Amino acid sequence: MKSTITKALAGAAAAALAAVTLSACGSSDSDADAKSSDTAAACSTMTPVKLQLQWNNQAQFAGYYAAADKGYYKDACLDVTLLEGGSDVVPQKVLSDGGADFAVSWAPKVLGDIEGGLNMVNVAQIFQRSAPLIVSLKEKGITTPADLKGKKWVNWGYGNQWELLAMLQGAGGLAPKDTAYEAEGDTAANLFDDGYDAVTAMTYNELAELLETKNPKTGKLYTEDDFNILDPNKYDASMLEDDIWAMGDKLSDPAFAKTTQAFITASLKGWIYVRDNPTDGAAMAAKYGSQHPATHELWMMNEINKLIWPAPAGIGTVDPAAWKRTVDESMKVIDPASGKPLITKATPDSVINQTFVTKALSDLKAEGLDVTGESFTPEDVTLTEGGE
Repeated sequence: MKSTITKALAGAAAAALAAVTLSACGSSDSDADAKSSDTAAACSTMTPVKLQLQWNNQAQFAGYYAAADKGYYKDACLDVTLLEGGSDVVPQKVLSDGGADFAVSWAPKVLGDIEGGLNMVNVAQIFQRSAPLIVSLKEKGITTPADLKGKKWVNWGYGNQWELLAMLQGAGGLAPKDTAYEAEGDTAANLFDDGYDAVTAMTYNELAELLETKNPKTGKLYTEDDFNILDPNKYDASMLEDDIWAMGDKLSDPAFAKTTQAFITASLKGWIYVRDNPTDGAAMAAKYGSQHPATHELWMMNEINKLIWPAPAGIGTVDPAAWKRTVDESMKVIDPASGKPLITKATPDSVINQTFVTKALSDLKAEGLDVTGESFTPEDVTLTEGGE
């Protein structure tokens, strides 16, 4: 099995080409094309916008693909280019260097940069729940965070470790030295072949890879019953992920603020579309360059929707309790390598700007759209060997 990191390196090499291709993609629906043409004609100019994605193209970003594919960005007079991420792409650096207007990144990946002086602002909070898990085979007996003491576990680093460390050091009561991890990327191989006791797995990706693997003892695919899963959401250690960030100084420019409003509204509309049309969302991810097999992609789309919906206060809204937990845990959690916390003080209130989301939700509700997804029901996705 190809590792996630290996795939990322391959995808990153084609990122520039992918960005050009993505910006050229449009809706294949004739009615949407006609509407977009009318809108484009009504626009005096199309404002160019670049969004830096956090990772390789996949259903994790399906809402943005939908906003582009269905013409929502064009309807807002925006010419949006989606920049593919990868293991060698740091979204906040691309943003601060002026390579993008907006960036998708996790709060725990950004808070340290903000404390270091980077003026980044969370303008929309897409995920409401955490995706990283620590997964082990049942026979390892790792049923609680405390059980990981003395065990060998894998994490990619790059900021993906913080909420798992918070779970281990908080609910698990483990000393930082007992939460040290090894940086690897080939999840299934690490767990099944390399002798690791536990691995990091995102609900929408690596967990599926594990469940797409055949158990040599039974000749059937592994099921969740074959594993013990430690979930930070269940231990009050979850942190906010997949935020949309902008530079604070740019937001003070009225023209950019107007662009931000249009971009946020269209993006949230895209996320609503893929909630209601998950099969389309998975297909769009493939169209925009995802290398995942079809069933795996549909699983990913379904799991991404679970992280977003329901959104009681409306999609894009920052839950104050979740933000406080993210910041509080970031001040407490200790990096086992450096012996230092992620941040040393609480972030200023200016790090969050909900003005654009508030207006977007009002406008989307006026269109008759469901912005909370209170009745959202996930799909039942049956995984197949290799995700094909």
